[in-house]
Amino acid sequence: MVNPSYREDVERFFTGQEKHISLFHAVEAMINSIGPVTIEVKKSVISIGTKTKFAWVWMPQPWSSTRPEDCLALTFVVDRYIEDEKIVEAVEPYPGRWIHHVIIKIETDLNEDVHQWLSEAYTFSQN
Repeated sequence: MVNPSYREDVERFFTGQEKHISLFHAVEAMINSIGPVTIEVKKSVISIGTKTKFAWVWMPQPWSSTRPEDCLALTFVVDRYIEDEKIVEAVEPYPGRWIHHVIIKIETDLNEDVHQWLSEAYTFSQN
């Protein structure tokens, strides 16, 4: 169930950021290949969920030296710590709830590993 105006909201979110919107659509396609989701566009983040939110897409702030400006950050939640060079940060705010951040600079960054992690997050969100 998608908010009917969500596409317009996405366009507004990425105004003047053609590369970012292209990367978002690649993330969206990957997630849609996993299963049905709801997408909600807020001022600084796009959230994706089923029963609960499991993934977020956002643009790193320009002053962040650890994340390049020309990328998207993809955040997802699973029940385990994932150690991988693609993951730039992972925290466990609650026992058994790990939040991971991945930087997406080009569409090929959305590889099989990312698909697997998003699949896990999708399943985790339904519990």
